[in-house]
Amino acid sequence: MYVIVGLGNPGLSYKHTRHNVGFMVLDLLAKKHHLKFEKDKGPYRTTLFSLKNQKVLLVKPFTFMNLSGQAVQAVVTKKRIYDLSALLVVCDDINLPFGTLRLRGSGSAGGQKGLVSIISNLGTSEFARLRVGIGSNFSDAADYVLSPFLKSEQKELPHILQIAAGAVEFFILEGLEPTISRYNKNLLEP
Repeated sequence: MYVIVGLGNPGLSYKHTRHNVGFMVLDLLAKKHHLKFEKDKGPYRTTLFSLKNQKVLLVKPFTFMNLSGQAVQAVVTKKRIYDLSALLVVCDDINLPFGTLRLRGSGSAGGQKGLVSIISNLGTSEFARLRVGIGSNFSDAADYVLSPFLKSEQKELPHILQIAAGAVEFFILEGLEPTISRYNKNLLEP
């Protein structure tokens, strides 16, 4: 089973903020496959579907970003996910230009607090992560990630989210390296 985790913060006040890009990508996948996220017994919402005979569990941690690892650890334990090569975390990245996708099979958190929490709770950084660039035009990082996208960015955002959702499906069907080759780029550059 593939476990796709989208990072974000629960609650309407955070719904359209930069930090919720992971939630946005999973919401798009859920909509495409006619799914609804359900409350589980853990601090997360999930939905399950099949993609060409591959079982896929979409997970939205409801612990707030800085505690995402608690929810991911709970899911991994409950679902008995022993092979973390089937785990993909989708998150925002202030170190990447807006519209850039970067998939990696492992690595550091790069300052992303949700990834910091997941690495700490799982005890490893050996899991895939798809970072969606949200830009770095800020003086205060905390305010920036909790702010909505600019109007000019909102025009580009549906396209970026659609491509990111496609990258998730491609990862499930084709694997890490082919997905890196195809999707690691700035989507707004010609």
